[in-house]
Amino acid sequence: MNLVFRIIKLILNLYTEIIIIRAIFSFLYTYGIINTSHMLVESLGQFLYNFTEPCLKPIRKIIPPFGGMFANIDISPIILLIIISMLQYSLKSITYYW
Repeated sequence: MNLVFRIIKLILNLYTEIIIIRAIFSFLYTYGIINTSHMLVESLGQFLYNFTEPCLKPIRKIIPPFGGMFANIDISPIILLIIISMLQYSLKSITYYW
């Protein structure tokens, strides 16, 4: 059973890192810092989008991006990171008592 919790923890850690990479990538993409016409950049962006969007989309339905005329701020990755952190803490508590 301990192995199962370790695998879940590893998956949550990897997903956390992917969410952070997507947030950074999105920022760089939005402000034109990276070359979006490069095939590798486009492939990476599509992978990050496809991998994280199923979890971010329901959060955006509840809390849409907000902002003004010049920028929209999407806090759904932050909320998802908080949820994952809570799950990790719960798993840690469960494994401690297990």
